[in-house]
Amino acid sequence: MSQRKIQSIYTDGACTGNPGPGGWGVVVYFNDGSIHEIGGASSHTTNNKMEMQAAIAGLQFLQTSGQTQPITLYTDSEYLIKSVTQWIKGWKQRGWKKADGKPVQNQDLLETLDELNSYIVKWEYVRGHSGNVGNERCDVIARTFASGRVPDLKQSFTTDADQSLPQTNQINVAKVTESSATSTIIDTRIPESSTLASNITIMEPTITNSTSPIEDKPPALRVEQLRDLVETLRIADEIATKGYLITSSELADLMDVHASAVTSRGDQWRWRNWIVSRVRREGNQILWELERGDQVGGEEE
Repeated sequence: MSQRKIQSIYTDGACTGNPGPGGWGVVVYFNDGSIHEIGGASSHTTNNKMEMQAAIAGLQFLQTSGQTQPITLYTDSEYLIKSVTQWIKGWKQRGWKKADGKPVQNQDLLETLDELNSYIVKWEYVRGHSGNVGNERCDVIARTFASGRVPDLKQSFTTDADQSLPQTNQINVAKVTESSATSTIIDTRIPESSTLASNITIMEPTITNSTSPIEDKPPALRVEQLRDLVETLRIADEIATKGYLITSSELADLMDVHASAVTSRGDQWRWRNWIVSRVRREGNQILWELERGDQVGGEEE
């Protein structure tokens, strides 16, 4: 019997209002197919803080496990990845100052991330809302907490024999320092002493929003859908190139999502090839700007 090992960790954060009520979620995948989920909330925070808090919780879980084998940590926050893997060295050398001399935001969380980060962690970017199961599940957990509700956090096993393993479903509450805010961590705890007989490598499939498999659609329909997609991307590129500002409802129409999916993402996030940024409010309308993500460089904070 071999002890189960962490294979990958997914993290995500969400914030309503930015700043405003926020939440974060973590999904841990083990090499036997079992899953462990963690999440928490803060009454007043930002999207970046929640992204960092999720990563901190994931790294703390890894540290507690005592594992020395490499794992991959997935996040849809380019800011988080670049902060931890690129910018933090320069920030520390300059006394937590950016290149322009301004203080680095969220220094306390960044210092915690730097302490928890290690050589066994490979940071990997995953595009948000692109159908990746781990990322989508983290997003659901984070948004549920941000809305003031508590999600049903999952803990599962892959074989009938594993069902007999001891497990608990206790709720642990912990205080997390974050600009005087308190985060409630809901954790379905798996005993560290548990060992599993199987050694099944988990495959993380993608989610499709289609009601029927793509292969079942006539070729002509698939081509027509591709034409529609290309036209949508062309329009988005034109909006970005000419610097047009669009409203939340117009952006939702472009993305083919509900308007709430736009406004709940925070002030800045990525959609396909573009960085979407909240610019200002005019009356009861929020105006957004699109910028090509592959043309964005330098420090974001």
